[in-house]
Amino acid sequence: MTGPLVEIRQLSHSFGTHKALDEIALNVEPGSYTVLLGPSGSGKTTLLSILGGFLAPQEGRVFIRGEDCTATPPARRPTATVFQDYALFPHLSVGDNVGFGLRMRGVGRSRRNAKVRETLAMVGLADAYSKKPHQLSGGQRQRVALARALVVEPAVLLLDEPLGALDLKLRRQMQDELKALQKRVGTAFIHVTHDQEEAMALADHCVVMNQGRIEDQGPPERVYSRPASRFTATFMGESTLLTGKVQDLGMDEISVATEVGPVAISASGEPGFDVTLAIRPEHITLVDVPPSVALGEAKVTDVVFQGSFKRLLAVSDKNPEVTFIVKVPSNRPVSVGDTVELFCPAADMILMSR
Repeated sequence: MTGPLVEIRQLSHSFGTHKALDEIALNVEPGSYTVLLGPSGSGKTTLLSILGGFLAPQEGRVFIRGEDCTATPPARRPTATVFQDYALFPHLSVGDNVGFGLRMRGVGRSRRNAKVRETLAMVGLADAYSKKPHQLSGGQRQRVALARALVVEPAVLLLDEPLGALDLKLRRQMQDELKALQKRVGTAFIHVTHDQEEAMALADHCVVMNQGRIEDQGPPERVYSRPASRFTATFMGESTLLTGKVQDLGMDEISVATEVGPVAISASGEPGFDVTLAIRPEHITLVDVPPSVALGEAKVTDVVFQGSFKRLLAVSDKNPEVTFIVKVPSNRPVSVGDTVELFCPAADMILMSR
């Protein structure tokens, strides 16, 4: 097909006086893995519910495969949903759980059973056909829920925080499996999460939501490295934010007066214009490697060992209201109370309008 698989046009929805969605416009391409990322109350689950047909929007339209599905009930639209609690029938076997949707569509027993076994094999559960859900682990039940959704061959698979109930190790394993499965079947996935690492691990297209609006969207690498807003810079990973005004203009750079002194970076701007500089923790170093921006000295107030690196909090000597978040190699000797000198490559400083 040509054009987007899913087209969302100016969706708005309120619950009482709370505006859950505010003029959301979004396209989802065929075969893509789209992640809706945001904190609780950002509107991502409401948007997924509207896409699945479980909630009718007060304003706006939803098109899937070019057809207006805004008022189409869940059973009649080309979507399937995987819920966080899996919603498996405990009294039915795994095979009957997976085949339930096909049975409701009138698919005959022999064809249904063949399709169920094929789909269970695809998710690595070929031997689980006759088992009951309580006989499976959390990760296996998650795969059953995926198989039940995929067996009906939806155009779009909707996943509502499907990994939220799993422990860290299993969650990361399932991230790898979900990504591989999506590539194998080619179905477009739309996945809701509040976990930034999960979003970056899975998404082709990351949509950052806040207070019912889309703050930023695009490939996760771009959203992380060049966030479009202050919210994105602090929610999609961590950042130290410096605010200031554009001062001197050069041929290829500007000088920004910040809380920790003037900072010269390669960018364009207008004198007196208010801006924000975002600095990712991994870009702050304790060594001056030109061309770097000197951020001044800072006192280390916290050190957390996180395996491959140490995460530091360091309060600026120039302005005690500025706390830098820094990642250093795990073998770097540094302790609470140390005074360190901080630098950042000019090219890695992210310039945003306030």
